[in-house]
Amino acid sequence: MSDMPKPRSVARLAAVQALYQMEVSAVGAEAVIREFAEHRFDRDADEGEAPLAAADEAFFADLVRGVVEHQKAVDAAIARKLAAGWRLDRLDATARAILRAGAFELLHRPDVPIEVAIDEYVELAKSFFEGPEPGFVNGALDAVAQDARKPGHGGR
Repeated sequence: MSDMPKPRSVARLAAVQALYQMEVSAVGAEAVIREFAEHRFDRDADEGEAPLAAADEAFFADLVRGVVEHQKAVDAAIARKLAAGWRLDRLDATARAILRAGAFELLHRPDVPIEVAIDEYVELAKSFFEGPEPGFVNGALDAVAQDARKPGHGGR
């Protein structure tokens, strides 16, 4: 059983994939959520396309909708933590999707422990990148978390 990814971990991976897909193809949140529900989650996959393991589909949909709904604030929270001279739009689209999903979760899902959210997105970064990106994701999300979970910051 320990080899099977947790449903929320699968949902996070799917959310990153969905956010990336939305950015590169300009498809909307509801369309991509529907596509994942109908074609990607633990269903009979199309030929040549592996289905994702069982996902927490409600959590996935909340992440995708939440990033879209709060994108200006999420992007601002990330941008404040980037090194001088760096802009979010200069980052790789996959790294941007990872940071956006992670920052949304830190800002708007107080039910998720900070360490869990950061660890999950760093692991996702490791699955996509072999260079410095996982460390960058770790540092950026850790900085976002410090702001996000300050007393007086209201999540949702």
